[in-house]
Amino acid sequence: MRFLDLYSFLAVLLRGLVLTLETLAIGGVSFQLLARGCGVAGSVRDACRRLAWWSAAALVAAEAATVACNAAMLVVSADLTMSEIAGAPFVLFDGGACVAALVLAFVLRGRVRRGWAEALSAVLLAASVASSHAAARLEARVPLMALTAVHQLAVALWIGGLPYLWIASRGETSAPAAQTITRRFSRLAMACVAALFGAGLALTLVYSGSWAGFYGTSYGAMIAAKAVLLGFLLVLGARNFRIARGAGSGEGQRRLRWFAEAEIGIGITAILAAASLTSQPPAADVPEQWAPAGVIAARMTPKWPLLATPPIPTTIPPADPLAFVPRSLEDILWSEYNHHWAGLIVLAAGLLAMIARTRRGRWARNWPLLFLGLAAFILVRADADTWPLGPRGFWESMETAEIAQHRLFVVLVAAFGLFEWAVRVERLRARWAAMVFPLVCAVGGALLLTHSHSFNDVTAEFLAELSHLPLAVLAVAAGWARWLEIRLPKEEGKLAGRLWPVCFALMGLVLLNYRER
Repeated sequence: MRFLDLYSFLAVLLRGLVLTLETLAIGGVSFQLLARGCGVAGSVRDACRRLAWWSAAALVAAEAATVACNAAMLVVSADLTMSEIAGAPFVLFDGGACVAALVLAFVLRGRVRRGWAEALSAVLLAASVASSHAAARLEARVPLMALTAVHQLAVALWIGGLPYLWIASRGETSAPAAQTITRRFSRLAMACVAALFGAGLALTLVYSGSWAGFYGTSYGAMIAAKAVLLGFLLVLGARNFRIARGAGSGEGQRRLRWFAEAEIGIGITAILAAASLTSQPPAADVPEQWAPAGVIAARMTPKWPLLATPPIPTTIPPADPLAFVPRSLEDILWSEYNHHWAGLIVLAAGLLAMIARTRRGRWARNWPLLFLGLAAFILVRADADTWPLGPRGFWESMETAEIAQHRLFVVLVAAFGLFEWAVRVERLRARWAAMVFPLVCAVGGALLLTHSHSFNDVTAEFLAELSHLPLAVLAVAAGWARWLEIRLPKEEGKLAGRLWPVCFALMGLVLLNYRER
């Protein structure tokens, strides 16, 4: 069944959703503890409790969907019955987390009783650790599980607490109370950063195996992407730390809130990256799959892009979705051709966006229309063996994970182009309309972190990800930089306004150098 082809993509998305909701639920519980005795307004406490409740309630559904998806996978691939699956570890751990989240939602629905919410949060954390790489290892299991628990708890307290800090900064809290809670959270965040860095570094050393395992595998590449995202968070966090010293004023609270918005978005993206990481074996466990440094250097060395239309692939997809079919040269050339033309368009958009910021560059503000052409190109020519060029029909091809993702990107790209063009020419002047572009960029980049390939070749998949991961990180950076440009006062937002066009141009250059051979 073609469900098997979609499973890897669905599993990463569900895992990312579970980790995000778990982070928000635990972060909500911890923030309420942090805010005790600060004189926070009742309306703010109620708003924080509601967000924590919704997070726990949604976590119940996400955990149930995860169990159902994994069970369906085993039924399809291993021909197991539901009674045989019932005792599987993932059913016990994810099912236990589902029950704990349900009880937590009931607790949060009313007045939170001291100890209950904290205990249930600990159960959620334990269930998550029990399904991690650490729990599956035969050696040093206990210390690795402890490091994983520290790592996830630090994320929950810091990233999970940020939305509640945002609520507190815009509520009816007095200036002294706002300053107190902000400073408390700032100190907690610094401790979490230290714990996150220490535990993350130790886990990286164990799971990478060696320096060659770090730079030569998809696992190591994803860790590097997470590290870059953490760097973004630290820059924003440092800015908020300085603001926190005077956060009692209304202006200080607003600026804190604006930077916290970008922190939240990048933090959730990092959680998605972590979910993608858990779907891959640690590099230390697959030394035979490490790509040699010479192969990586040869692939990444810049070459002239392929812009001439290659031959249409003639490979017929097998009836069995598990059957191995080697990729033909035509398949590879067609993929490179698609990426290179997309790179030209993205590079042109980034350069025009830079020009549009100059005094005589008003004409260049129409640059978003280039992305309508990119959307049409992806729809028609991204997959040569499907409609309208190949034998597979439109809806039939949507059952393939990679093609379904391409079609989703068509929608995102077209929405980006239309909305941002209307904003640039001032046909849409509403503030919400200006926010569409950064959200499309940020969401597109986050989804690209979960993008999977069907190469049936681990090394080929890794080499392709060496291009896709920088694209994802640059898209996230561009989106949140544009967000800050819009939110911050004009002078303060200038640096962010100069940053995102550069990110676009760099994305174009990465795409122009994309290769699969």
